[in-house]
Amino acid sequence: MATTKKDEAINIVPIRKKYARVRIIGTSPLIIHAWSEKAKRMMLEAQQKTTRTKSKREVRRPFEDFVDSLYWLTEKPTADTDEELAEKFGEAIQNGARFGFPANSIKIAANSGAYRLGWVKNQMGLRGAYFVRGVMSDGSVNSEYIEIRGGIPEMREDMVTVGMGGTDLRYRGEFKGWYSDIEIEYNASGDVTLEQIINCLNAGGYAVGIGEWRPEKDGHNGMFEVAYAE
Repeated sequence: MATTKKDEAINIVPIRKKYARVRIIGTSPLIIHAWSEKAKRMMLEAQQKTTRTKSKREVRRPFEDFVDSLYWLTEKPTADTDEELAEKFGEAIQNGARFGFPANSIKIAANSGAYRLGWVKNQMGLRGAYFVRGVMSDGSVNSEYIEIRGGIPEMREDMVTVGMGGTDLRYRGEFKGWYSDIEIEYNASGDVTLEQIINCLNAGGYAVGIGEWRPEKDGHNGMFEVAYAE
């Protein structure tokens, strides 16, 4: 209860924060494509119309593109050649390298999935109803990333369309048999229940997905479903 300067009573409805741990399991491979510093620099040079002679053109390094496509939760290895980098990558895996994916992608998928299935008239009401954070393998909670578990990333080569009908090769990381643990924070005093949030997550995993070539982008990768919530 609060009062104004005129001693008029104002009833302040409390926000009752509650938390739930949820495990999502991938039902199709997850393709990762993080923006590397090199890619950002090349984009900036293109926007600034920086000219580069053939002598200054960088040699394509597929394995480096693969390593850079991943969201590293541990230190990312670097090397001057792909052969060296492949060796360092193997060492990083043996030393327990961990990888992630932006946590907000799960909420975006859930809200969009609920809208696509006609469960909500708009997505605005869901934006402040709950929040998604990643539960790391060490038990900590990360608001920026979820941790991708269950397998070692593999390098895949894909031919993609760029510009007006042009083609290029992309080298990206792919996780098969993946899963993630997430934490849901929600307002128990609000109109959206935990059950509805869980159903939204399932809808997002089926109709939208995360990563490259997901259902939302006419693909079938990055699909997931809720295994359990507690």
